Amino acid sequence: MSLARNTLVQATLTLGSRVLGFARDLALAARFGQGPLMDVWSTALMLPNFFRRLFAEGAFAQAFVPLYAGAVEAEGEEAAARMASEALAFILTAVAAVTILLQLLMPWLMPWLLSAWAQNDQVMSLGVLAAQLAMPYLACMTIAALLSGVLNTSGRFALSAGVPILLNLCTLAALLAPLFLPGIGAESVLLWTTLAVTVSGILQAGLLWWGVRRVGVRLRLRLPRLTPAVKRTLSLAVPGAAAGGAMQINTLVSQLLTGSDPGARSVLYNADRLYQLPLGLVGVAIGLALVPRLSRAFVAGDEALGQRTLNDGLVLALALTLPAAAALLTIPFFLIDATMTRGAFTSEDAARTAAVLRHFAWGVPAFVLAKVLTPPFFARQDTRRPMRYAVTSVGVNVVIGAGLFFWLSANGGDGVLGLAIGTSTAAWVNVGLLAWTLVREGAWRPDAALAGRLARLSAAVMAMAGLLLVAAWNYRLLSDLLWRKEIAVVAVAGAGAAFYGVMVLALRAASLSELKAALRREPGAGRETGPGGPSPD
Repeated sequence: MSLARNTLVQATLTLGSRVLGFARDLALAARFGQGPLMDVWSTALMLPNFFRRLFAEGAFAQAFVPLYAGAVEAEGEEAAARMASEALAFILTAVAAVTILLQLLMPWLMPWLLSAWAQNDQVMSLGVLAAQLAMPYLACMTIAALLSGVLNTSGRFALSAGVPILLNLCTLAALLAPLFLPGIGAESVLLWTTLAVTVSGILQAGLLWWGVRRVGVRLRLRLPRLTPAVKRTLSLAVPGAAAGGAMQINTLVSQLLTGSDPGARSVLYNADRLYQLPLGLVGVAIGLALVPRLSRAFVAGDEALGQRTLNDGLVLALALTLPAAAALLTIPFFLIDATMTRGAFTSEDAARTAAVLRHFAWGVPAFVLAKVLTPPFFARQDTRRPMRYAVTSVGVNVVIGAGLFFWLSANGGDGVLGLAIGTSTAAWVNVGLLAWTLVREGAWRPDAALAGRLARLSAAVMAMAGLLLVAAWNYRLLSDLLWRKEIAVVAVAGAGAAFYGVMVLALRAASLSELKAALRREPGAGRETGPGGPSPD
């Protein structure tokens, strides 16, 4: 399957998950606003979300897939399945131990994680229990990450992209329970929702296990042993996860700093959900589709295919990401106020969140580019240099983000703005280091054709941004003319997307024939069925 088709499969299913996730967040905001209960929710989900994004959404898969793909090519599927089983047993045992340890330590960790409410015993007790209920999701995502890597290497993308929908279905069902069971308190709903996170993880892992067996790969749970295959997996996966998860580490640092500011973690959570949307739809999809293709090119010594794959991935990523970043930069208040302001969530909450989101917006292209520029290192089983660059970016984020957070807070400003600035700056530092290394070593050679297409894409984005600015200036007028603000934001988003598409074609940044060629299935790519029967895709 072509890169664009793989990306389309990933993005379409991820979009379904994100739409449901957005519906869940609307329900959370309406019920809890940006007060202590919302701070408890975001704190309880902080560690599970960190590992979900770090492992299940690409970094672990990017480190594991080249090893698994190489084993399939060199030793056959049976040996590759044995290596994957050994890695699964060891890593699952380690993560399960960490999960149990964190649950036991949570009564002592929570006052540090949520220091703004440390003197409120009721909030602390609720936070501890909520975090303990959600923590087993880590172990479930470890299994899901490895199984997704196996499926993606086999050319099966739909199931691994679709299972996160279960997370949003389960949590949304818990949030909507009061509609059918009146009298349930907000605290009980919060605990049910965090428990639903773990339930969804069990369902995701089970469905992916079924999918792997359907393509004929026979993994087995066994006692953990530190075999040579496991050592090799860990030597690449650990630094690879750190490298691929630089943005997630920066996000975690930001969340830890907000623990001392009441409501700040809720602001960060809501802003994070919006700017993560293009990353989930584009960056993760392209990253997962790039790794198997680059791995095949590396094993075969096909330098031309590797170069073409990287250029195609970069153009496709920016073509889909730049307009999203422009929208978040130009109409953040329009987007948030029109969709989230209701119930306990006020227009003042929307304004604060929008200000933070604007500073995340200019970092969005960098977040996605890192997903495109990291796989070439992983495909060559080089994870140490990306890890060093990731550590450098974390240092930049800590210095700039923490410095601005405390400076702004001390001078009457909103410290969360500093965290957003630090995160976006660190993302661009990471991308700069990755790109410079690839160009210096000749692993990537940007040419005039690539530069021309990117220039035309930028022009199309600027034209769309102008249209969105006009809409932002007339937000109240559009809301009145179209009867409701929700209708207005959908109409503006649709008009902006359509206008961008027209400008892309008019400026010849892409042609219809190129789009058709990009979506055409590559000859011999992937297996249609496995020994176990037809693909679940």
